[in-house]
Amino acid sequence: MATPKELPEDIGTFIRDLRQTAKISLRQLADKAGVSNPYLSQIERGLRKPSAEVLQQIASALRVSTPAMYLRAGLLDGEGQQGVLAAIAADPELTIAQKQSLSQIYETFRNENARTDPAPEAAQPAAPQPSATQPSAAQPSATPSDLAEESK
Repeated sequence: MATPKELPEDIGTFIRDLRQTAKISLRQLADKAGVSNPYLSQIERGLRKPSAEVLQQIASALRVSTPAMYLRAGLLDGEGQQGVLAAIAADPELTIAQKQSLSQIYETFRNENARTDPAPEAAQPAAPQPSATQPSAAQPSATPSDLAEESK
């Protein structure tokens, strides 16, 4: 994983690195994100700080996670789930498509867990308990001869 020294210094450098990795021009990204070419250039050079809405548009155009973009811009702290998203975004061995897929899958799991189990302390899964219909390691499964004897 990239160390903090290997990460881009600011959001503009991060966006430029993602754009260059995706092999698209500044003009193409500006068109896809719905922002002006000069404005995007100023963001990449660190002269402007984009709003959360503009960051979301750029993230969508680059097909990266919006929370990862927010994290890099300093709009989110680096705790909890955002650390995972930051690690995905910073991994130089993943393609843009892979980063997007991993981020979306992770966010989907987190959202699903939040809906089904809102208690944070219940996030740890309990050890499965053997049931009467499910054989455990201590109880071997029934053989055909066992079943024949039970039916008598």
